Amino acid sequence: MPILSKIFLASSWLFSLTTAATFAQESSTETKPNIIFIMADDLGYGDIGVYGQELIKTPNIDALAEQGIRFTQAYAGGPVCTSSRSVLLTGLHNGHTVARDNVPHYPTYLHTDDITLAQVLKDAGYRTGGVGKWSLGDAQTEGRATNMGFDTWTGYLNQDHAHYY
Repeated sequence: MPILSKIFLASSWLFSLTTAATFAQESSTETKPNIIFIMADDLGYGDIGVYGQELIKTPNIDALAEQGIRFTQAYAGGPVCTSSRSVLLTGLHNGHTVARDNVPHYPTYLHTDDITLAQVLKDAGYRTGGVGKWSLGDAQTEGRATNMGFDTWTGYLNQDHAHYY
Protein backbone atom coordinates (compact mmCIF):
# COMPACT_ATOMS: atom_id res chain seq x y z
CA MET A 1 0.00 0.00 0.00
CA PRO A 2 1.47 3.42 -0.92
CA ILE A 3 2.62 5.59 1.98
CA LEU A 4 0.07 8.34 1.24
CA SER A 5 -2.75 5.81 1.38
CA LYS A 6 -1.47 4.56 4.74
CA ILE A 7 -1.27 8.12 6.06
CA PHE A 8 -4.78 8.88 4.83
CA LEU A 9 -6.17 5.71 6.37
CA ALA A 10 -4.40 6.27 9.66
CA SER A 11 -5.57 9.88 9.88
CA SER A 12 -9.12 9.02 8.88
CA TRP A 13 -9.46 6.74 11.89
CA LEU A 14 -9.21 9.77 14.16
CA PHE A 15 -12.92 10.14 13.66
CA SER A 16 -13.84 6.57 14.70
CA LEU A 17 -15.07 5.21 18.02
CA THR A 18 -13.13 2.69 19.67
CA THR A 19 -5.80 2.54 25.20
CA ALA A 20 -6.72 5.78 26.49
CA ALA A 21 -4.55 8.07 24.39
CA THR A 22 -4.05 11.74 25.06
CA PHE A 23 -2.64 14.04 22.44
CA ALA A 24 -1.58 17.47 23.69
CA GLN A 25 -0.99 20.50 21.54
CA GLU A 26 2.58 21.56 20.95
CA SER A 27 3.36 25.27 21.33
CA SER A 28 3.21 27.09 18.05
CA THR A 29 1.90 30.27 16.50
CA GLU A 30 -0.79 28.25 14.77
CA THR A 31 -3.85 27.36 16.83
CA LYS A 32 -4.59 23.65 16.79
CA PRO A 33 -7.23 21.84 18.79
CA ASN A 34 -6.20 19.64 21.68
CA ILE A 35 -7.26 16.06 21.07
CA ILE A 36 -8.17 13.62 23.80
CA PHE A 37 -9.03 10.24 22.38
CA ILE A 38 -10.41 7.54 24.64
CA MET A 39 -10.55 3.93 23.55
CA ALA A 40 -12.09 1.57 26.06
CA ASP A 41 -11.71 -2.16 25.51
CA ASP A 42 -14.89 -4.18 25.85
CA LEU A 43 -17.09 -1.13 26.37
CA GLY A 44 -20.43 -1.54 24.67
CA TYR A 45 -22.25 1.23 22.81
CA GLY A 46 -24.82 1.77 25.55
CA ASP A 47 -22.43 1.48 28.52
CA ILE A 48 -21.99 5.24 29.15
CA GLY A 49 -24.58 7.90 29.85
CA VAL A 50 -24.24 9.90 26.65
CA TYR A 51 -25.25 6.80 24.69
CA GLY A 52 -28.17 5.83 26.93
CA GLN A 53 -26.77 4.18 30.08
CA GLU A 54 -29.05 5.04 33.02
CA LEU A 55 -27.76 2.83 35.84
CA ILE A 56 -24.01 3.54 35.75
CA LYS A 57 -23.24 7.25 35.97
CA THR A 58 -20.47 8.58 33.70
CA PRO A 59 -20.77 12.39 34.12
CA ASN A 60 -17.21 13.30 33.10
CA ILE A 61 -17.25 11.30 29.87
CA ASP A 62 -20.77 12.58 29.19
CA ALA A 63 -19.55 16.17 29.61
CA LEU A 64 -16.66 15.56 27.19
CA ALA A 65 -19.13 14.19 24.64
CA GLU A 66 -21.47 17.15 25.06
CA GLN A 67 -18.61 19.61 24.43
CA GLY A 68 -16.94 17.66 21.64
CA ILE A 69 -17.72 15.03 19.07
CA ARG A 70 -20.03 12.05 19.51
CA PHE A 71 -19.56 8.93 17.43
CA THR A 72 -22.85 7.33 16.49
CA GLN A 73 -21.97 5.24 13.45
CA ALA A 74 -18.79 3.30 14.17
CA TYR A 75 -17.82 -0.13 15.38
CA ALA A 76 -14.74 -2.02 16.54
CA GLY A 77 -12.27 -2.99 13.85
CA GLY A 78 -11.57 -6.42 15.31
CA PRO A 79 -13.12 -9.09 17.51
CA VAL A 80 -10.73 -8.62 20.47
CA CYS A 81 -8.76 -5.74 21.99
CA THR A 82 -5.38 -6.12 20.25
CA SER A 83 -6.78 -6.31 16.75
CA SER A 84 -9.27 -3.49 17.45
CA ARG A 85 -6.43 -1.26 18.67
CA SER A 86 -4.26 -2.13 15.68
CA VAL A 87 -7.04 -1.38 13.20
CA LEU A 88 -7.82 1.91 14.92
CA LEU A 89 -4.21 3.08 15.17
CA THR A 90 -3.08 2.02 11.69
CA GLY A 91 -6.28 2.50 9.70
CA LEU A 92 -5.76 -0.91 8.15
CA HIS A 93 -8.52 -3.48 7.70
CA ASN A 94 -8.28 -6.38 10.18
CA GLY A 95 -7.13 -8.65 7.34
CA HIS A 96 -4.20 -6.35 6.59
CA THR A 97 -2.87 -5.53 10.05
CA VAL A 98 -0.36 -7.80 11.79
CA ALA A 99 -2.35 -7.87 15.03
CA ARG A 100 -5.37 -10.05 14.36
CA ASP A 101 -5.80 -11.78 17.70
CA ASN A 102 -4.80 -11.67 21.38
CA VAL A 103 -2.69 -14.84 21.14
CA PRO A 104 0.59 -14.09 22.99
CA HIS A 105 2.78 -16.38 20.89
CA TYR A 106 1.42 -15.04 17.60
CA PRO A 107 3.51 -12.12 16.24
CA THR A 108 1.16 -9.20 16.81
CA TYR A 109 3.77 -6.47 16.96
CA LEU A 110 3.67 -3.45 14.72
CA HIS A 111 6.72 -2.82 12.53
CA THR A 112 8.63 0.37 11.80
CA ASP A 113 7.01 0.64 8.37
CA ASP A 114 3.51 0.62 9.92
CA ILE A 115 2.12 4.15 10.22
CA THR A 116 0.03 4.94 13.27
CA LEU A 117 -2.39 7.72 14.09
CA ALA A 118 0.12 8.94 16.69
CA GLN A 119 2.80 9.30 13.97
CA VAL A 120 0.42 11.25 11.74
CA LEU A 121 -0.43 13.61 14.61
CA LYS A 122 3.23 13.95 15.57
CA ASP A 123 4.11 14.84 11.97
CA ALA A 124 1.37 17.49 12.16
CA GLY A 125 3.14 19.11 15.13
CA TYR A 126 1.38 17.47 18.07
CA ARG A 127 3.03 16.05 21.16
CA THR A 128 1.62 12.60 21.67
CA GLY A 129 1.20 10.50 24.77
CA GLY A 130 -0.67 7.37 25.66
CA VAL A 131 -1.92 5.75 28.81
CA GLY A 132 -3.23 2.22 29.22
CA LYS A 133 -2.72 -1.07 27.44
CA TRP A 134 -0.66 -1.10 24.22
CA SER A 135 -0.18 -4.79 23.27
CA LEU A 136 1.27 -3.92 19.86
CA GLY A 137 4.95 -4.28 20.79
CA ASP A 138 6.90 -5.02 23.95
CA ALA A 139 9.73 -2.78 25.17
CA GLN A 140 12.41 -4.63 23.22
CA THR A 141 10.48 -4.73 19.90
CA GLU A 142 10.23 -2.28 17.04
CA GLY A 143 6.49 -2.06 17.71
CA ARG A 144 6.85 -0.47 21.15
CA ALA A 145 4.60 2.57 21.63
CA THR A 146 7.47 5.09 21.81
CA ASN A 147 8.74 3.81 18.47
CA MET A 148 5.32 4.12 16.83
CA GLY A 149 4.69 7.85 17.24
CA PHE A 150 4.06 8.27 20.95
CA ASP A 151 6.41 10.67 22.75
CA THR A 152 5.48 9.04 26.04
CA TRP A 153 3.62 5.92 27.06
CA THR A 154 2.53 4.92 30.55
CA GLY A 155 0.95 1.57 31.14
CA TYR A 156 1.19 -2.00 30.01
CA LEU A 157 2.96 -2.79 26.77
CA ASN A 158 1.88 -6.42 26.94
CA GLN A 159 -1.82 -7.29 27.24
CA ASP A 160 -1.13 -10.43 29.25
CA HIS A 161 0.44 -8.32 32.00
CA ALA A 162 -2.54 -5.97 31.92
CA HIS A 163 -4.99 -8.84 32.30
CA TYR A 164 -3.28 -9.87 35.54
CA TYR A 165 -2.50 -6.46 37.00
